[in-house]
Amino acid sequence: MRALYFTAPRQIEIREEPIPEPTPGQILVQTLFTAISPGTEMLIYRGDVPEGLAADENIASLAGELQYPLKYGYANVGRITGAGSPDLTGWVDRLIFSFQPHQTHFLATPDQVIPIPDGITPEQALFLPNMETAVNFVMDGQPLIGERVAVFGQGIVGLLTTALLAQFPLKSLITFDRYPRRRAASRQAGAHQALESWAASSSPDHPTPHTGLAGFFDLTYELTGSPAALNDAISVTGFDGRIVIGSWYGQKRAPIDLGGYFHRSRIRLISSQVSTLAPHLSGRWDKARRFDVAWEMIRKVNPEQWITQRYPFDQVGNAYQLVDQNPQNTIQTILEYPSG
Repeated sequence: MRALYFTAPRQIEIREEPIPEPTPGQILVQTLFTAISPGTEMLIYRGDVPEGLAADENIASLAGELQYPLKYGYANVGRITGAGSPDLTGWVDRLIFSFQPHQTHFLATPDQVIPIPDGITPEQALFLPNMETAVNFVMDGQPLIGERVAVFGQGIVGLLTTALLAQFPLKSLITFDRYPRRRAASRQAGAHQALESWAASSSPDHPTPHTGLAGFFDLTYELTGSPAALNDAISVTGFDGRIVIGSWYGQKRAPIDLGGYFHRSRIRLISSQVSTLAPHLSGRWDKARRFDVAWEMIRKVNPEQWITQRYPFDQVGNAYQLVDQNPQNTIQTILEYPSG
């Protein structure tokens, strides 16, 4: 088997390892596709994650700390090719999704894989983690009928969030992104307007160009991955409004202005992360129910329309360079794996 390792900032390598044999209770999966995360994964690729932080305490395949050398990735679709005990032979040949790194094969237990429902293609299934994230953002934001909603950032998670919000009877849904390709996709996803963002250039000396939107929105999502954008989200959110912060900034820092408009506006900042559910929902919701909603939304939204590049696994270095250096040209990049 071959596995991708992050070995240092902006350095990766494919290492050959023996194909593991499944033991009783395990299944062997051959990977068909993986998706590159332009958010968390780019922080790892660039070396922007805090030292000593756990990769993901809720996913067995990502146990351990975020330190080099590191296998990472969480959107893997494959076919089960082997079983370690007779009671699991019925799993062989099934298509599954799993939160696994970029590698040609992996071992798992049945509870670590999710069978792909009928009517969902392998490429669509790659979007399960990001769609689950978007569902979580909407649940945490709790949009109301007639509200004015803004979404900063139209990368793949932002686009999926916009597509879900577009199904609500909102007064307005306006998105912000610096890249024309993503703004066009945002309008396709259902945004009423997709405006150029200003987070990269805004400062006390350069006021926001959309001053007519100051204090306009009831609900704002900050999904850019840039901490500077939080100031812009605050500036357009109205009195007693909510800001859902779905970005993970890693070690990136920016000065946040909490001493002016924010101080008297009773704006609520809501941290939203998909590893858990909001405690007030836990009496009725669990991850399985949320996954069911995510699959349903995948059927409705058809997110595979936003796959912009496909690379063979052995060209993965080119894929990471593209996502890192030319994000304006990509929305979702996926890797394709050889059969056999």
